[in-house]
Amino acid sequence: MDIGLVGLGKMGGNMRTRLRNGGHTVVGYDRNAEVSDVESLEALVAKLPTPRVVWVMVPAGDPTRETIRTLGELMDEGDLVVDGGNSRWTDDQIHGDHLAGKGIGFVDCGVSGGVWGLENGYALMYGGSADDVAKVQPAFDALKPEGEFGAVHAGSVGAGHFSKMVHNGIEYAVMQAYAEGWELLDKVDLVDNVTEVFRSWREGTVIRSWLLDLLVAALDQDPGLSGISGYAEDSGEGRWTVEAGIDNAVATPAITAALYARFVSRQDDSPAMKAVAAMRNQFGGHAMRTGAPKGGDSPGEGAPDQSGSARQAGSGSGPEPAES
Repeated sequence: MDIGLVGLGKMGGNMRTRLRNGGHTVVGYDRNAEVSDVESLEALVAKLPTPRVVWVMVPAGDPTRETIRTLGELMDEGDLVVDGGNSRWTDDQIHGDHLAGKGIGFVDCGVSGGVWGLENGYALMYGGSADDVAKVQPAFDALKPEGEFGAVHAGSVGAGHFSKMVHNGIEYAVMQAYAEGWELLDKVDLVDNVTEVFRSWREGTVIRSWLLDLLVAALDQDPGLSGISGYAEDSGEGRWTVEAGIDNAVATPAITAALYARFVSRQDDSPAMKAVAAMRNQFGGHAMRTGAPKGGDSPGEGAPDQSGSARQAGSGSGPEPAES
């Protein structure tokens, strides 16, 4: 299929490559001319055959809203916009209704896989009508991991980003548990080699996972995590998961505690949060602090729209959709 892709940072650029490797024609636009295939959104839309499909991979919040509004003016009835960023699910209905008024379809897609997605494929959770999903299904098939699992039509518009939000909330809690266990094993003068204990858990145990593999990889690189500050950012989706739990009277104590631990990490250099920061770097390429932060809770790489400063569509230099 022919598809437009807006935003060619770490994830968007790799997704363009994976789509092309799958035999699809991709026209990519980014404000960074060095990676862009065309010079503008207008040129991207003009280059695509109708009905057009344009996938947006820019930072959540105002950059995504502005990009989708612009595409709504440039595209025609029967075309389709996919939001593959880390947008809050409540924005999806607004986008869907706005585009529907112009006869343009909308699909929201939560994307997981970080910097490893090019090689391993991306887990995809998408929401929208069956007809709209069918228009972009060939791209979903090319981007997903090989095998039976890794992609799901989660429901109507908003279901994809809501599912990805909960996914990231769970990720917070799992990472925190591994990190606290690592700190306890390392603190007690009893276990000779903590890294080897974690490595042994990678086979045969009920807690084996890819996150465990990544923590072992981080410990192999820096056994005591001495080069990492115990300061962990949050992508925003953990906050939204906790808020959704409150709104629906669903208790989320583990996810909430993990989120709060990240807040605490910005005040004290926590050994456990070094492990969380190391895992985030392994799967998402998130920036790690190597010294004490100079104060304040500033959004990290991949943080959706918490600073109030909007980056423009397709900026290759700013934050982009990312894991927790």
